[in-house]
Amino acid sequence: MHAQPVITTLDNYRPILIAGATASGKSALALKIAAELGGVIVNADALQVYDGWRILTARPSMQEEWQAPHLLYGHVSNQASYSVGDWLRDIAPILVSGQRPIIVGGTGLYFRALTEGLADIPPIPNDIRASSAQLLANGQISHMLEALDAATKSQIDVQNPMRVSRAWEILQATGQSIVEWHAQTAPPMMALNNCDALYLASPVEWLNARLALRFDMMINAGALDEAQANLEYWNPDLRSSQAIGAPEMIAYLHGQYSLEQAKAFAVTASRQYAKRQRTWFRKRMGDWRSIAADQL
Repeated sequence: MHAQPVITTLDNYRPILIAGATASGKSALALKIAAELGGVIVNADALQVYDGWRILTARPSMQEEWQAPHLLYGHVSNQASYSVGDWLRDIAPILVSGQRPIIVGGTGLYFRALTEGLADIPPIPNDIRASSAQLLANGQISHMLEALDAATKSQIDVQNPMRVSRAWEILQATGQSIVEWHAQTAPPMMALNNCDALYLASPVEWLNARLALRFDMMINAGALDEAQANLEYWNPDLRSSQAIGAPEMIAYLHGQYSLEQAKAFAVTASRQYAKRQRTWFRKRMGDWRSIAADQL
């Protein structure tokens, strides 16, 4: 199904949600919908909120931002922490602004919190955050996993260090597991049955080819200059430093990789990230309308 037939099936007023793996064409579809039906495009990607990595996080270009209103992109300092709770607080006034939101991104947890609700977990003390960062830096994610109960490990992506550290921090800070907190979840801000929810399903080989091509395009667009601009304040423990390709570009600038090696490692990381996204979406977005990304 091409973009135009998809657009013709959408309601003129209901909020639109667009989820999918990185490079699946979400932003392009959002722009087409905004051009045809109006609305404001709202970011639901946990890495595109940061201000320092426009190119490597594939944030919309300035030209694309001129074509339609875009919100919650690049509005957070690279040095800051930013949680799903922060995102919900930021999106809340947008949802009552009178503009139809077109919420687009690859962070499934954001969509889940928006449409299913989020537990009101207290802030994590700085000393526990520091301990968590140190364990990650020392490669001791297994130590964190050992502390988590089976229910928690079945609910989180245990291959994602940030998800594991978040669950560990909550347990250390509150004495309750993240699963127990989720059982106390408040009502959602937006009911899924009141939205047009689209999931862009992407065939593996098609997406892998796009990811390789896109990284070459990122290099040509100035990804190395972007990495150079972030080099002085680079901290691998920051959430913003999880931008796919950022560690590899920084390693190249430090002389640890050749450019070809850095590109190859970054493309591999992109494909692994996309695989985790696809797995998450398939498990949890059965109620969303699936659209073949390679047919748009």
